[in-house]
Amino acid sequence: MAKTDYLSVDEYLASMPEATRDVLERVRSIIRKALPKAEEVISYQIPAYKQDGTTVIYFAGWKAHFSLYPATGPLLEAFQPELAPYKISKGTIRFPLSEPVPVRLIQQIAKFKGKETAARAKEKAQGATAPKRQNQ
Repeated sequence: MAKTDYLSVDEYLASMPEATRDVLERVRSIIRKALPKAEEVISYQIPAYKQDGTTVIYFAGWKAHFSLYPATGPLLEAFQPELAPYKISKGTIRFPLSEPVPVRLIQQIAKFKGKETAARAKEKAQGATAPKRQNQ
């Protein structure tokens, strides 16, 4: 896949070989249903979904697999048995293009990431509004 400055997810998907594009269209649909309020964007030249200005999840297509990012520690722990058959490295979950798309798992991961991101944003907001102590 040549590096290109994609302007939309549609443009990104159109650049993929047909078989890969079909799988990625399915992944896109799953994520959009799981995160209906998320904004679809291109970030780091791959499709991403943002909620309240914060990126929740990315996906990308490659020669033999597609990936979901970021795979955080809590996510990997929560889905350890379900993720056992897949290659995971450096915050990336790789799903072989040669296997059926794990619809339910991707849906659960997207929802988990949405909740995880919202909780982090809430913590950050509470920290910003907490009264500051003065040294006495």
